Amino acid sequence: MTILDDEVFLVREAEHVEVEVYNITYDRVRRLTVPDCRRPVDMTSCKHYHYVYIADGSVKCIHRLDSQGTQTTRPQWPVKDEPNGLSVNKAHHVLVACHLVHKIKEFNTDGELLHELTLPDDVITPWHAIQLTSGQFIVCHGGGVDAVNRVCTISADGREIVRSHGGQRGSETGQYKEPIHLAVDDNDFVFVADYRNSRVTLLYPTLDFLRHVVSRDKRKWRPGSLHFDVQRRRLYVAENEFKGDRFTAGRVVVFSV
Repeated sequence: MTILDDEVFLVREAEHVEVEVYNITYDRVRRLTVPDCRRPVDMTSCKHYHYVYIADGSVKCIHRLDSQGTQTTRPQWPVKDEPNGLSVNKAHHVLVACHLVHKIKEFNTDGELLHELTLPDDVITPWHAIQLTSGQFIVCHGGGVDAVNRVCTISADGREIVRSHGGQRGSETGQYKEPIHLAVDDNDFVFVADYRNSRVTLLYPTLDFLRHVVSRDKRKWRPGSLHFDVQRRRLYVAENEFKGDRFTAGRVVVFSV
């Protein structure tokens, strides 16, 4: 899920992968096809180039669409490792968190690999990364078998953990169970989708705990991705119902922040 040009883009996986586009009053206005996309795991957008990017975990590539769904000159490019979370930095480059190899890869909009950042050894299973204007990175990491689940600020060169929030996997305040996705507002406050705890946590820029924006008792499904609309001060939370071994339903919930 992402927002571009006052429209909400939502990727759906059924028989075929499609992107549904809604206006700001949440009326669906069109559908976009994503040729050859098999397993979308995240999406983001770039206001500068007016592109939408989708990470494909099956093909291990990034798909690129324009906002109208028109075929671009290079509709996809390989990542060569399994991608997960996507974001766009201030240089309009695409950051790809590769959770299996503990790396962040930076591509330009045409898919040229510009930089490959290897994260510290104790940043295991990084799901999503956002680069701040300072050059530092906010990274959420930790999966189901990992003892440590947390959010970290990492130095611009990727070598040092500057600060962190979380630690031992758990459900108490200050703990996470798969912090899977992030959003950062214009003042560097950090929203964290805590997947298996079914909540969204808000942190100060120092990564100190502020509050739970969305608590477990208000959520019956699991939050998988976030988008913060700075202009309207709205937090978009995409959440899914999971039964047995598959997702059975999904929706987007919008909160005023």
